[in-house]
Amino acid sequence: MTVHELDAAGIHDPGLRAAYTRCRALNARHGKTYFLATRLLPVDRRPAVHALYGFARRADDIVDDLDRPATPGDRARALLALEAQLETGLRGARDTEPVIRALADTAGRYGIDHRHFTDFLSSMRSDLTVGGYASYEELGRYMHGSAAVIGLQMLPVLGTVTAHEEAAPHAAALGVAFQLTNFLRDVGEDLDRGRLYLPAELLAAHGADRERFEWSRSTGMPDARITDVLRAAAAHNRTVYRAALPGIAMLAPVSRPCIRTAFVLYSGILDAIEADGYAVLHRRAVVPRRRRAAVALDGLVRAVAARGTRRRRTDAFAALRSAGTSRPRTAGAPAPVREEAV
Repeated sequence: MTVHELDAAGIHDPGLRAAYTRCRALNARHGKTYFLATRLLPVDRRPAVHALYGFARRADDIVDDLDRPATPGDRARALLALEAQLETGLRGARDTEPVIRALADTAGRYGIDHRHFTDFLSSMRSDLTVGGYASYEELGRYMHGSAAVIGLQMLPVLGTVTAHEEAAPHAAALGVAFQLTNFLRDVGEDLDRGRLYLPAELLAAHGADRERFEWSRSTGMPDARITDVLRAAAAHNRTVYRAALPGIAMLAPVSRPCIRTAFVLYSGILDAIEADGYAVLHRRAVVPRRRRAAVALDGLVRAVAARGTRRRRTDAFAALRSAGTSRPRTAGAPAPVREEAV
C-alpha cells in the first residue's frame, strides 16, 4: 500500500519516497489510533499525514525516550540539531534526515505555515526543563505549540469547505483535546519522567498536590482526592472536544471519516478511563478491541461513501466539460460548496 500511496500523491523521487516510507513506518509502529484513522483518508493525502506524524514523533523521541540513556544536555543538543535541519530542509536542502525531508516536501505541497513547526519545537524544548504548570492558562500556552499547531498543520492536508480561518480554531481545539486525553491516560508514565501536566490549581481545588500523586504512583495505593482531580480533568477535556466538534463538518467530505474516527476513538479513551475507576496512575486505560473495530468499520463505510460521491461528482463535471456545457443549477439553489484546494 505504501507504493500506491506515494504514486497517488505524485511522489516519484526515490530518496523522497524512502523518506515518506520511513515516516509511515513510525506512524504505524507508534501511533496506532492515529494510523488507523489515517487509513480512512484518500490515498493521495496519507503520505503528508505520515510526514507530519514522523516529524512530531522524531522530536518526541528526543525528549522522552527513556530507553536511550541521555542527559538533559544531550537531549537539548539533539533538539537543536533537529531544529537546524528543519530550517535548512524548509529552505530546500535535500541532505537532511528522512523525516525532515518528507516534512519539508509536505509543507511545500500544502502551503503549511512554517511557524507551526517552530512553535512545536519550542514546546518540546520546554519539556526538558519544565515539570509542571500552575494553571490551565499556563498549560494552554504550552499546548499551543505541542498540540494546537498539530491540528493547524493538518488542516491544509485535510481541506475545508469553509474559509480556512473559520475552521482553524476548531482544528486547534481538536489537537488540544487529543493531547489532554493523552495527559490523562499517561499521567503515571509522565510522573516517571518528572512531569505532571495536570495544573497545580486543579489539584489544589480537590485537596491534592503533586506529592500525593507521586506517593500513589510509587505505592500503588488509590486516593479519593486524586480520583476527584482526574474526574474533573476528564470533564474539562470533554468541553474541549465539544468545542472542536463543529470543525468536522467544515472539513472536505473525504476527510471527515478520518477525523470523526479519531475523534470517537480518542474521546473513547476518556470512557475507558472512567470505566477503569480513574486508575491511570497504575495502569493504562485502553479502548476495547471490539469497540475500536466497530468505530473503524463505521469510518470505513463513511469513507467509501464520501469517495464514491466525490468520484461521481468529478465524473459528472468532466462529462459536462467535454460536452461544452456548464454545471446546471436549479433556480434559487445555492452555489455548490467549494472544497479548499489542497
